[in-house]
Amino acid sequence: MIDLHTHTTFSDGELIPAESARRAKHAGYTAMAFTDHADPSNLGLILGNVLEVAGQYSPYVGIDLFAGVELTHIPPGLIADTAQQARDLGAQLVVVHGETIVEPVVQGTNLAAIEAGVDILAHPGLITDQEAALAAEKGVFLEITTRGGHSYTNGHVAGMARKHGALLVINNDAHAPRDFISAAMRAQVALGAGLSEDEMQRAEANSRALVDRMISRLTDR
Repeated sequence: MIDLHTHTTFSDGELIPAESARRAKHAGYTAMAFTDHADPSNLGLILGNVLEVAGQYSPYVGIDLFAGVELTHIPPGLIADTAQQARDLGAQLVVVHGETIVEPVVQGTNLAAIEAGVDILAHPGLITDQEAALAAEKGVFLEITTRGGHSYTNGHVAGMARKHGALLVINNDAHAPRDFISAAMRAQVALGAGLSEDEMQRAEANSRALVDRMISRLTDR
């Protein structure tokens, strides 16, 4: 299992990065990314600390660790610039907090994130045909989430991804120890979203491809 959407005490998570990594390893995960909620006010704080932790801990904890951000409630017109700012500060993964139906996310966030070419559009809610097709074209991964509330529209996201050929990943959006779920529960959520066994395995392979891409970028530096 791989989780590329987690939170620590650097935003609204309950765990410091070290404990988060340990609990993920104990639950059976092989890789994870710290992606705390961010906007221009705290990008430097998050990445300045978590990049160091991820780099130091990975050889010792038995799990590949990466440092990213989840750009959250940023006005759509500023998403592209903020995503670039995050990458300039060393973010290995850029996630955008999509238009979940359980929060007042500004309409247009999904489209702006996809146009900006971020890595993952998290819990994109009632994503449109236009957005799903563009995500497929630009290689932006759409998230199937195991997190309550955000998961209400998993079935719609899965169907739109299938219709337009968009790539999926499965993430926990972990904030607390209980969020690092078992492989069995992860599979049940994916199947409950309407994914076939083959589609579920492809989504897991997509996460591995993202990890491999991040490792390649690190090697090239």
